[in-house]
This record gives sequence, C-alpha cells and structure tokens, in this order.
Amino acid sequence: MKVVRSEKHRLHFPKGELYGGELVRPFECPERWDIVLEELTKRGYEDCNDPDEFDVGLAQSIHTPDFIEFLETAWEQWAAEGMKGEAIPTVIPARRMHSNRVPKHIDGKLGYYCMAIETAITGGTWEAAKSAAACAITAQKLVSAGDPAFALCRPPGHHAGKDLYGGYCFLNNASLAVEGFLRDGAGRVALLDVDFHHGNGSQDIFYDRNDVLFCSIHGHPEDAFPHFLGYSDERGIGSGEGFNRNYPLRPNTEFSAWNEALQDACRHIQKFAPDAIVVSLGVDTYKDDPISFFRLESDDFTNYGELIGRLSVPTLFIMEGGYAVSEIGMNAVNVLDGFLSAWHYSWIRFILLCFSLWWSNTST
Repeated sequence: MKVVRSEKHRLHFPKGELYGGELVRPFECPERWDIVLEELTKRGYEDCNDPDEFDVGLAQSIHTPDFIEFLETAWEQWAAEGMKGEAIPTVIPARRMHSNRVPKHIDGKLGYYCMAIETAITGGTWEAAKSAAACAITAQKLVSAGDPAFALCRPPGHHAGKDLYGGYCFLNNASLAVEGFLRDGAGRVALLDVDFHHGNGSQDIFYDRNDVLFCSIHGHPEDAFPHFLGYSDERGIGSGEGFNRNYPLRPNTEFSAWNEALQDACRHIQKFAPDAIVVSLGVDTYKDDPISFFRLESDDFTNYGELIGRLSVPTLFIMEGGYAVSEIGMNAVNVLDGFLSAWHYSWIRFILLCFSLWWSNTST
C-alpha cells in the first residue's frame, strides 16, 4: 500500500479552539500527522512523498465556486480589515434569518460559510487544505492504477459540505476522491465513513445521487457533533433515495455493536457492487479519544480493516479524525494492516481458483 502525504499540512495550525467554554490548544494538531507517519514508516509502508498539483476544477465539481473563492481569499480579507487574531466567525445565521444572502464584510462571510466556530482560518489554511485535497486525488489515481493507497490528509475533510466548512475541515478530501474515481471511469463508488463523527459534508454532497453509496457509522446526533445531521431516517432524496445510510450509535458503544453496524454497511456495499471504495478513516472511535465516546480497543481496528479488505474492491483510505494522539498511529495503521492481510488473501484465493479452473480444463 502506497502512502501520499505533504509537509504543507504544517501551514495550518490555529493557536486555539473553544472547548468546554475555554480556549484550548486545538485537538486537531500537527503531531497527529507526525505520529501516523512514524508508525507507517516503522511498519514498512511505501512513501510516495508529495502529491500532484491541486485540481481546482475537480474541487469546483463538488464545492460551489463561490465557496472555493471564499476559502482562497478569506485570510486576505480578514487581514485587510486589520484583524489581529485568527479568522473565527462571531455570528452564524439562525432560524428566520437570511441564510441565503452572502454578506460583504468578512465577519459575515465567515458566519455564512462556517458550520462550527471551533475551526479557525489562518494565513496558511488555504495552502494546507489544497495540499490535503491533492493528497487524496493523487492517492485515488494510484488506486485506479491498481494499488491500494492511503492519503495522509491534514486538515481532514468529511465535515466540509458543498459550501460550508467546520469540524476542522475545509475541502472534502474523500468526496474529491470519489468524484475522481467517477471521472476516471468508475460507474459506482461507495464512501464508507468510520470516523466517530458523522460525515455531514459528504452526505450533503452526494445526498441526491445514485452513483455514490454513502454509509456513516457515528455517534448519535442527539449526543455528538455535528448534532444536526446523521439520523437513521436520512436516506437520500430524488434519484439518491436509498443511497444514504446512517448508523447513529449511543455513548459507550463497544466494538461488538459497532461491528454489527459495519457488517450491515458492508452488506449494502456488496449489494451496490461499487467499482471502488473510499474510506473516511477516522480513528476517534478509540476508547480513550478525548472528544468522542465509543469504546473500541486497538485490536478492533485491525479486525474491521480485515472486514473491509474482504470486500475485495479497489480501496482508498483517507485520514480524517482521531485525537488520542499517542495512539493515533497504531490505530490508523492497524486498520491498514488488517485490510492488507485480507486483501492479499483474496488475491491468493483468486489465483488459486484460476489455477484450479485451468488445471480442470487441461485435464479433460
């Protein structure tokens, strides 16, 4: 399995975020990336280094052009107003306010495009977000060429919708990869989100489409961020009806119940018969994650990686969340190891089947 990464992720690191009523060091921090890379290197994964250039045309096919322009210029507009700190919205449109009119002032624009105010924009955010998206697309090309791949993306992406950012996410890396597969000839793509938090952005992007099956296993929105999306009755609209499946689970969910949800999602993926699978790999389902409430152990990540591998479909893994920093590398790479063990076994079984058929034909 090849790994695509970029050092440009370091350009984005806000000084703080609001958590529990206090300004704290962001949970989404550069050392998350470092520890995952360290574990990948220790276990012998092939490093592909820097990605290709960012494809703005592809980005505009899943995000609105005005949103892309906002991300590209937000910091300049913020600085031009003489603001001293990082760009964080102070007002967000609520019920019975105009949520379809974009303000001219940057403070209003931040509120219009933002879904969660823990996510600050800094002077390097746009370059970092572009590099993460480029990692996802470069890794997608590797999978299209026949190799499983892992995009070590930072910042993550699954909370970024068509025209909104938040939850530490700016561009939806996984959705970009899905669209890349479709552009390269795939007829159907499954997007499996195993992050603790619901992939509201990915659901938003594909909710009315039947060429993408979206499955998300996550903390129940009554109990967990992002709170306002991710219920089980959200099944898609129009031609996309039936192609969106949510598995909201309650606090202290153990692996046995979590795995039942994954098995059901895998059955739907098999029935869908995709040409490729994109996995939004968040490992914040771990029992000691500081901002989540599932109870998975480190060995459980290996086990569910094997289950995904047994689907025997070209698969791309994209890094999302995981905030138990000291264990993030072990847990993320455990998934990849589990996947590869099942993936290699399926190919050996296929080769043996082909040999058996050949031998049967030559013996008659």
